[in-house]
Amino acid sequence: MGRREELSDFQRGTVVGCHMCKKSVREISALLNLPRSTVSAVILKWKRGGITTALPRSGRPHKLKEEDRQVLEKVALENCLPSVEALTAEFQTASGANVSSRTVRRELHEMGFRGRVSTYSKTTAGEKAESEADEDEAEVDVSRLDLRVGRIITALPDTDGVYVQQVDVGEAVSRTVVSELAKHIPVDQMQNRMAVLLCNLKPAETRGVVSQAAIVCASSPGKVEILDPPSGAVPGDRVTFQAFPGEPDKELNPKNKVWEQVQPDLRTDAQCVATYKGAAFEVVGKGVCKAQTLSDTEIK
Repeated sequence: MGRREELSDFQRGTVVGCHMCKKSVREISALLNLPRSTVSAVILKWKRGGITTALPRSGRPHKLKEEDRQVLEKVALENCLPSVEALTAEFQTASGANVSSRTVRRELHEMGFRGRVSTYSKTTAGEKAESEADEDEAEVDVSRLDLRVGRIITALPDTDGVYVQQVDVGEAVSRTVVSELAKHIPVDQMQNRMAVLLCNLKPAETRGVVSQAAIVCASSPGKVEILDPPSGAVPGDRVTFQAFPGEPDKELNPKNKVWEQVQPDLRTDAQCVATYKGAAFEVVGKGVCKAQTLSDTEIK
């Protein structure tokens, strides 16, 4: 997925200036021809710290260095290999890099390769977009989700059962998260607590606030519980699944409905352990994630 063009310092300063002149987000959006979500994000950053520089984007950087990407491109073009697995093995021999076949496939698609491995060729921009969509539809499991341990720093109740939270997920700047948990969990149980966050959702605006992640909870008709990471887990720790290795998407494309396809298989087991198709939510070396009391129930 391509990266959107960043605003210049002048544009960000103009947004803040308009806000200080009492213009609404809608008015600023129309005046500067910017999305309302972008305007809201700039204003929110300025309110929090008097800055307008960009927050870290969701997702992760390339796993491969640029020189490794060049080796991968050469291997793909010069070798007629039957599968991504065979291409991955050839690339690992040539470069010394240790990556999964899923990572290799994603890197190749981002570089513009499409079709069967044995007939790989570079594509046009339109063909690249089509091939990325094909890949997204072909492989959907929990490894596509960027699940991380986070610590809720503050939770401010808003209207209609909504909390606006600042959450540390191991990045330089905390993320803003809007959740509909105020009807289920008292505010004193939200402050300074650990949680599991879905971090590669596309940022979405709710009541003028851009939410940059989602808190993962066990949920029954009458009760909701935030999943607890294992003891010793720290903000930024990855939550992974032994039976489903792979790297998460940089940002989930809403059109591909990855979350909607994965979520029905997310449940707590009889011991309240969070699972996907029986595989536990695990922080490697530290333990598994659990609900407090909700067993055999869905996870949202």
